[in-house]
Amino acid sequence: MRGCCHRAAPVPGEGWETTAWSWCDLPSEHPLLSSWTAGEGRGVIRFPAPGLPRRGDGAPGSSPWRSPSSGPCQRPTVASLRPPRAGSQPCPPCPHIFCSCLEQARDCCRAAMAASASHWHSYLGVIVSRERQRLEHFQRAEDILLTLLEGVHAREPRFLVDYARNLEAFEFALCTSEDAVTLEVPLQVDGDALRVLACQPGDTPTKLCPGLGICCLEVPSPGTDLEDWTSTVGVMERGGGAGCLVPGKVLQHLKELLVSAIVHCQRQFLLQPGDLSAENLQEDTMELSLLIRGGWKTVRFNIVPVVKRWQESLRLKERQSDRGFPEGSLRKATEEAHFVPASPHCWRSSTHLPILKLLQAVDTLKGPRLDSLRLLNQLRSQDWGEEGGKCGLTFNHLKMVLLWSTELFPSPEDWQDLEGSVYRLLVILLRCLATRRLPHFLHPEENLFQREPSDLASLFRKVESFAQDPQRFLRFHFGLPVRTDSWQADAGTRALLQLPAKDGSYWDTAYFDILLSQFQVYRIQDGARRSAMSQLLSKIRREIPQQS
Repeated sequence: MRGCCHRAAPVPGEGWETTAWSWCDLPSEHPLLSSWTAGEGRGVIRFPAPGLPRRGDGAPGSSPWRSPSSGPCQRPTVASLRPPRAGSQPCPPCPHIFCSCLEQARDCCRAAMAASASHWHSYLGVIVSRERQRLEHFQRAEDILLTLLEGVHAREPRFLVDYARNLEAFEFALCTSEDAVTLEVPLQVDGDALRVLACQPGDTPTKLCPGLGICCLEVPSPGTDLEDWTSTVGVMERGGGAGCLVPGKVLQHLKELLVSAIVHCQRQFLLQPGDLSAENLQEDTMELSLLIRGGWKTVRFNIVPVVKRWQESLRLKERQSDRGFPEGSLRKATEEAHFVPASPHCWRSSTHLPILKLLQAVDTLKGPRLDSLRLLNQLRSQDWGEEGGKCGLTFNHLKMVLLWSTELFPSPEDWQDLEGSVYRLLVILLRCLATRRLPHFLHPEENLFQREPSDLASLFRKVESFAQDPQRFLRFHFGLPVRTDSWQADAGTRALLQLPAKDGSYWDTAYFDILLSQFQVYRIQDGARRSAMSQLLSKIRREIPQQS
């Protein structure tokens, strides 16, 4: 609890020097409050009568309750509580005691805030304590997978083995849930020599929006040892070329080689029974899924072939370059394009590894930024899921929220403590859930919530309930999720979250500062930011009076 006490007018007492104090969030069991006046909002602090000693007083005459006119106060025992002797003047409240009261009130506030912080850090501590073990499981499973990919490369040198898997290990340790690990297998193809063309309308996958990185990769001339992976269908209509690289053929070839490598490793006793499950290879998807046991934990790997080519660094429209990020990190993360299968005939631009590179850059900044991501992901998997255990919110969604919060809150002052850092992510997540729109960080025109079949309204209520009362959620349990159906939302906060977002005018720092102040976690001293927040709030009240 936050607060302090303020002195009011003295209240006379019989043999007591009694002073009333106004109450500001002091707990009722605080040692300073000997009684509580219901309905008046006043706490009563009773000081000992003149002559009563303080705890731990020394020799007579050393009491601070001495009247200037009567000399040293008499010292009756505390048990008798006798009034002072006749003729002595009542002692005024001592300034030392007044300061002592304030110090105790401050100590109480600090203790309450420390107790609240300990909940956050205790919850996070359990999450972080698992990371080393999770990383060991990943490395054991990765060793098995690399053995398989070495066998694939021995049979087909065009499939390369990339041993630099630091980004995948970093993501696996960071993610507290059982999400699959996407692992890209590079192709020995000169990506810079390929021509990027638009796909035919019938070839564009229905699950993806046209224009968002969907393309065909045309091989410019024959004699590139890619004939078995190409097709000439539609090439003449585009103006010639040796053919287009067909992702369906590449995937089928990789699947056959993986099965062959698995059989070879089993015959050579390189795999123990239960080490690997390849049942999911029978699924007709754009990724090859393997379940590999690492210790007692099973890790799912989604294997995808990838074509790499250099590209001009991404320039974000109407946004400050590298705002909130280390200098040059955005350029380094996006200087290489990755194309992975989107359909049997089309490729798509993948942002999986560029996003992980940006997360690594965020990890170099000060403050518990990634800790906030860890904590919210644990809540997502534990308390924010639906009845079947599935959650419409994914770890990829939370990664985008963290990147947006890094840009929208660039000041180190925003990332001083764990609670405040978590709320930086929460206000952005709540806004996205309320408007049913989460823009991709590198491609803001893409809405990551557009194809989510889950009930975002139910998810919004769960996240909002945590934001209003986090203490109920900051605990580990193995039963049902925390109930939120009886919780009453704050009307003012919800009205701010549901402001219309058609022009994107509320996607800025000032708007999210208003939300932080609603949750009472806004402690920024920057005058310019406070002024911008005040101006925006005045604008909201003018334009939408009913929401004021």
